[in-house]
Amino acid sequence: MNIFLYEMKAYRKSTLIWTAALVVIIILFMSMFPSISKEIDEFKKLMEGFPEGVRKALGIQVDSIGSLNGYYSYVFLYITLCGAIQAMNLGISISSKEIREKTADFLLTKPVTRTKILSSKILAALTSLLFTNIVYVIAAIIVANVVKVENFSLHVFLLISLTLLFTQLIMFSIGIIISVVFPKVKSVITISLGVVFAFFLIGMVATADETTRYLSPFKYFDYSYIMIHEGYEWSFLILGMFLIVLSLIGSFVIYNKQDIHTV
Repeated sequence: MNIFLYEMKAYRKSTLIWTAALVVIIILFMSMFPSISKEIDEFKKLMEGFPEGVRKALGIQVDSIGSLNGYYSYVFLYITLCGAIQAMNLGISISSKEIREKTADFLLTKPVTRTKILSSKILAALTSLLFTNIVYVIAAIIVANVVKVENFSLHVFLLISLTLLFTQLIMFSIGIIISVVFPKVKSVITISLGVVFAFFLIGMVATADETTRYLSPFKYFDYSYIMIHEGYEWSFLILGMFLIVLSLIGSFVIYNKQDIHTV
């Protein structure tokens, strides 16, 4: 039994749906850019009418929103939100699926170690996320070149786009450890939405205090910083990597030691 191929087949439909959803969303958002750029002065006045706290929470940078990358960084917040839900959903499904479907006994009686089982599942999920990101980035670049009204920095555009994968990896790893600690999850999507939106709301509040940015993966990447410095903030990048590694190690340790119940 090839667990990796089995899991890939199981994720195929949801991966295609999530990928298509992200592509459709970016097409819809970016298709509005040419119209907005023509009326940019009026649009900026509208944005300036929002309280500063609201603008920061929504990631609105009035000075740069007239550029393609500035506008993209604004709409990308919602792309990241959708991608985070996909990743969290995959992570929580890793271990809890066998418990819900009562197939854990069947799987664990096969001549394969728990480490290999979990590794195969994680690899399949990561492949699904990678596929989503590759298709999304290609589609985003094509759309950006279609709607652009002037030249833009492709390097910055890619740096912003790649934060989707990094945020997904953090959410995915958190989802895995939730899955092994609480294997009897009855509704994956409910937990996924709850956890992701909790981080999202914390991120919106975190705009008022720099130190609280560390509490939400949604704020590990400051798009204004990326556009100015053409790079990431190392402190948040290292923290994100630390969370991923710590969550994965913890998941393997707990999964190998816990008793697996099917009822």
